[in-house]
Amino acid sequence: MMMGLLGCSCPNQTTLKLSSIPTFSFLPFLFKNSTFSFHKSPLPRSIKALSSAIVRTATPKAPQDQGVKLQWKATVDFKWIKDNKEAVAANLRNRNSDADLDLVLHLYDEMLTLQKEVERVRGERNAVANKMKGKLDPSERQRLIEEGKNLKEGLAALEDDLVELNNKLQQEAQCIPNMTHPDVPIGGEDCSTIRKMVGSSPNFSFPVRDHVQLGKELDLFDFDAAAEEMDACLEVSGSKFYYLKNEAVLLEMALVNWTLSEVMKRGFTPLTTPEIVRSSVVEKCGFQPRGSNTQIYSIDDSDQCLIGTAEIPVGGLHMDSILSDSFLPLKYVAFSHCFRTEAGAAGTATRGLYRVHQFSKVEMFIFCRPEESEHYHQELIKIEEDLFSSLGLHFKTLDMASADLGAPAYRKFDVEAWMPGLERFGEISSASNCTDYQSRRLGIRYRPSSEAQVTSGKKSKGNLAPPQFVHTLNATACAVPRMIICLLENYQQEDGSVLIPEPLRPFMGGLSVIATKSL
Repeated sequence: MMMGLLGCSCPNQTTLKLSSIPTFSFLPFLFKNSTFSFHKSPLPRSIKALSSAIVRTATPKAPQDQGVKLQWKATVDFKWIKDNKEAVAANLRNRNSDADLDLVLHLYDEMLTLQKEVERVRGERNAVANKMKGKLDPSERQRLIEEGKNLKEGLAALEDDLVELNNKLQQEAQCIPNMTHPDVPIGGEDCSTIRKMVGSSPNFSFPVRDHVQLGKELDLFDFDAAAEEMDACLEVSGSKFYYLKNEAVLLEMALVNWTLSEVMKRGFTPLTTPEIVRSSVVEKCGFQPRGSNTQIYSIDDSDQCLIGTAEIPVGGLHMDSILSDSFLPLKYVAFSHCFRTEAGAAGTATRGLYRVHQFSKVEMFIFCRPEESEHYHQELIKIEEDLFSSLGLHFKTLDMASADLGAPAYRKFDVEAWMPGLERFGEISSASNCTDYQSRRLGIRYRPSSEAQVTSGKKSKGNLAPPQFVHTLNATACAVPRMIICLLENYQQEDGSVLIPEPLRPFMGGLSVIATKSL
């Protein structure tokens, strides 16, 4: 069985101080005279019913609001790693991982040795305790009392050493990434292979404008005001923030509503999520909330972070739970705002909306049985390709190479769409199968129903099949800023206007074109 391996965290931290956090809420943008009617089919899963089919496993309560980093342990199959050392080592090389496999195995062997010693001393202490239950001479009793005291102190020291050693082992093991699908191309990003090419780039008979120029001429967004307040020259937000204006606001709402509607038709339950989560949840999902190049904003004097994707809070939705087999797969489509530091980002691709610190996104997420995850990975990619084809985009789907995979991903497909302003393809979505990498860290299992009964006639908990870790998958349905780039640049007209793709028009009150403003 494929086992999920783990990612690491680094010592530094990108922090931000917040005096107050506004509450973000999403309200469908409906026009009084709109022809749009929301999809009214019943939700694919009743969340209320689902809650009764979930068993929460006991976890220690974390200290509240003290800025203490939460401690957690992943269920790592160290024996599997040891038995498959060569395969794991090759995987680390293929993914350019700096995880120290030899150190992990050394610590694991030390832990096994120390565990045996702890068990031996504990057995001796219990034997001494049993001897003291009988009638003894005072001198013999006193000798046993001293021996028991020494054993107790020695056992306490050994147990402390075992805890420390286990923590070191966990820290090193969490640097090991997931294993890799055998069909994934080996190498860097340039080795990624094209799975599918859809459409063709538009032919313009006039000079092509990029989305920044189009947005300025059509009065759709304002980067200067977000970067600094012109009168007082005081920063409002800083660089890589923006205001959407006029039809750009309607376009964002239309993209979100249309995407949610289309994905819900495919059996996904809609969610809005918290946009601040605990650092431990970020780590368990395989992201690094600390480090000089972290993409995560951490909040000063707390153990909380702003989310970089809804994948994080949705992944944590069923943390420390045993799910009912009958409710799998669980399919969610979540809307959220996302916050990213974009540390290390540079070049022409940072212009305008392409790489920003805050944006809206619709994310798909699936919890499923292990044997079904490859099937649902294909389903997620098909949904992405159908959505982008419906909008008339020219795009390609890539099977990403091993060195370009994030720590959680067993396999990842990216979709890149043609952006005339950049004169190249730009990434607009990805879809990852994370197998049991995240669920081993988040503690999300299910109990198989088809094998629930054992041949034994005894009626007890032992008759139930042991719980197994679910597989998790995630995929971008709509990253709003990059979709706006694609639509403005691909649907621009010679007179400076921009056509609205037909699927979005009912979600924009019937608006079919973004026209230049009359003076």
